[in-house]
Amino acid sequence: MLVLLDGVESSHLDLADPRRLMFEYMQQMLATLEESLPGGNGASGIRALHLGAAGCALARAVEATWPESRQLAVEVDALLAQYVRDWFDLPRSPRLRIRIADARHVTEAARADSYDTVIRDAFASRAVPEHLRTVEFTREVARALTPAGIYLANTADHPPLPLARREAATVARVFAHTAVIAEPGVLKGRRYGNVVLVGSQEPLPLAHLDRRVRTLPAPASLVHGAVLESFIGTSRPFVDPAAEEEGGTTVVPGATTATTAEGDPASVVGPAVDRSS
Repeated sequence: MLVLLDGVESSHLDLADPRRLMFEYMQQMLATLEESLPGGNGASGIRALHLGAAGCALARAVEATWPESRQLAVEVDALLAQYVRDWFDLPRSPRLRIRIADARHVTEAARADSYDTVIRDAFASRAVPEHLRTVEFTREVARALTPAGIYLANTADHPPLPLARREAATVARVFAHTAVIAEPGVLKGRRYGNVVLVGSQEPLPLAHLDRRVRTLPAPASLVHGAVLESFIGTSRPFVDPAAEEEGGTTVVPGATTATTAEGDPASVVGPAVDRSS
């Protein structure tokens, strides 16, 4: 089943097989999680935060792979979240909770070391919201992750990939280990396409992941190390615009107040992580 948002393909769900992901970037993300996190296919669950829920296709795949998982999917569109719950056979709370909120607010409110993976797949008007791609936001992601946690971010760009290069520079500014996954035609600047950013404070299983993404139905390339440095080049990381101080609270332009549909209590935000590469 295909979900369209504003005429754009947003999610594809195989209702009979949750692990069958039609979008190539989701296949790349699931492969990264399977190679990077322990267990799978019946092993103990993982804790996942999805920033941008749409049809919850990847959340369903995580549930099928790690049945004991606890997942929170954040969606800013309340009507879409309700439709998804009504239409699709999604895992119920607490296995999968859907929260109607701004993704940055939820990330900032998360407890430190509370997620094994944070997955950003959020778009507005066909672009990643600006407040979800900055160094400051990415530091909050790193803080919410366990020390060996995995950050996955989906972006899309036109040749010569100026936004993707800046996003890669942003992730590399915060995480000690960074990689990029995309189809060769996209990386070579031949066409528009998705680029998956990977970040972790612990070493990534590069050899295993490289073999895995090359054998996907749509073979992809894993970029890291010196090749990634060349990909980034002189691209500057994204940073927050000048923030306004209101009553001692930093207000990020573009963010909205969080509300909870199936959420848990808010928590105290701890210190940020800043790890340059």
